[in-house]
Amino acid sequence: MEPKKRFIEIVQQLRTLIREEQIKEGDKLPSERVLSERLQVGRSAVREALRSLELLGLIETKHGGGTFLSTSPQHKLIEVLATFIMNDKKSITDVHATRLLHEQEAIRVICRNEKMRQLPVWESLFIRLEVKENVVRKDVLREIMIACDNRLALRIWLQLEAYSGKPMYGFITVQEKPYVLTLVKALQLGLEQEALQAHLAWVHHNTEKGDKEHGDS
Repeated sequence: MEPKKRFIEIVQQLRTLIREEQIKEGDKLPSERVLSERLQVGRSAVREALRSLELLGLIETKHGGGTFLSTSPQHKLIEVLATFIMNDKKSITDVHATRLLHEQEAIRVICRNEKMRQLPVWESLFIRLEVKENVVRKDVLREIMIACDNRLALRIWLQLEAYSGKPMYGFITVQEKPYVLTLVKALQLGLEQEALQAHLAWVHHNTEKGDKEHGDS
């Protein structure tokens, strides 16, 4: 099963379990072992889903104390977003558009902030791409979201990315590499318009490629 479907399926099962068990904010969740048995999935799959939910702020892990349903004020907003994404199968276009808006705004923030532009991650990404190392698409975009230093935006983006599925998990191809190299270099130099245009060109390239692959299938 592809990552998107597995993630959504397990999260839906967890949501059902939380509702049926009447687990409230601040209450402890069952252990990984128990969840694995209850949901009839492997512990690694449960662990992956819990890690994603923690990044989204829906649960909190206390060292040596277990996992708890989050009491964060952000919990409600992310829960609404998660419900929309997981229950409305016609929302995929809106998901992509909303993810794009978050990425574009993060690029603007980075280009206007000297400290963010000088982060070593950009040079590291540039070198990895130049030496033809395999780089996953979502990793580049995630670094952009992390660098803009907005935790709520990052959590929302992670939920959107999880639903975007297979294309985000693929490696950057030779054809799309020029767009990404331009994007990374523009971020370093603070060239806002160039960075935004490179990002859009990269997104459009992948969208067109995905449409062609879908049409051939």
